[in-house]
Amino acid sequence: MEPSGGSSEISSRYAGIPLNFGGLAPEFSRFDKSAVVVLPVPYDLTTSYMPGTRRGPLAILEASTHLELYDEELQREPYKVGIHTLDSLEPSAASPAETIDRVEEAIEFILKEKKFPVMLGGEHSLTLAPARALQKKYKNFTVLQLDAHSDLRDSYQNTKFNHACVARRMYELGLNIVQIGIRAISSEEATFIEKSERLSVLLDYELHQDPSRIESVLKQLQGPVYVTLDLDVFEPGLMPAVGTPEPGGLNWYTMLRILRTIGDKHEVLGFDVVELCPIPGLVSPDFLSAKLVYKMVGYFLR
Repeated sequence: MEPSGGSSEISSRYAGIPLNFGGLAPEFSRFDKSAVVVLPVPYDLTTSYMPGTRRGPLAILEASTHLELYDEELQREPYKVGIHTLDSLEPSAASPAETIDRVEEAIEFILKEKKFPVMLGGEHSLTLAPARALQKKYKNFTVLQLDAHSDLRDSYQNTKFNHACVARRMYELGLNIVQIGIRAISSEEATFIEKSERLSVLLDYELHQDPSRIESVLKQLQGPVYVTLDLDVFEPGLMPAVGTPEPGGLNWYTMLRILRTIGDKHEVLGFDVVELCPIPGLVSPDFLSAKLVYKMVGYFLR
């Protein structure tokens, strides 16, 4: 038997946690009141090893509703800048290029509205879209790529828009690129790195031999910065939920030191967190990803 007033009365009396980033009330999640706009893109068409990154954005959003919203390091509540979450963008089934075009259009809209874009992937090929959108507004900026893979192949699996090619496509836009954490490259990519002028790479083994090299490579950042973070940059024991895991990698506090340094010294134009491949029953990688996004909002929007 249905209670008096029906389901609408139940909904109004017992409001649930909204499925937006942070589970925020309208006061801090309305589009017009928010400085940050989150764009989830559930896409993994060109994944080459373990599929499943299309489930990453939803897993991050769900985990984010369990965050403690006070940041003890920053001694404030970053969500109060306002964080609006858009509906998930529907990828194209036609081609990777068409999906990237759709994402680019969405990022252009966010920038036009003078909001700070945060993209949740999905696979790493998507990062070309915010890079192209930002280049229409900012002629000189650097892409900081935190990643286990250099993603500098010219083509992979018969497409130039594979996730293994995203940094190459951004380099061809004329952008400066700084990479940290790289520990898997092909001979083709090694040759490209050696010959390239707008590309600085800190290999993972170099970082572990001499952690102070982080400061020297961050000095290569020119102008404003866009940050793209592939979760496989972390140690696999800390972040096992990725499609292409690699031994080695960064720990949590090294990552936070890098991100806070960037926020202290540079204007950040936006960021993405990509390549979460959720493991059923294991929520710690999902929560790490959500907390990382929240820390980045806190570091980059003062």
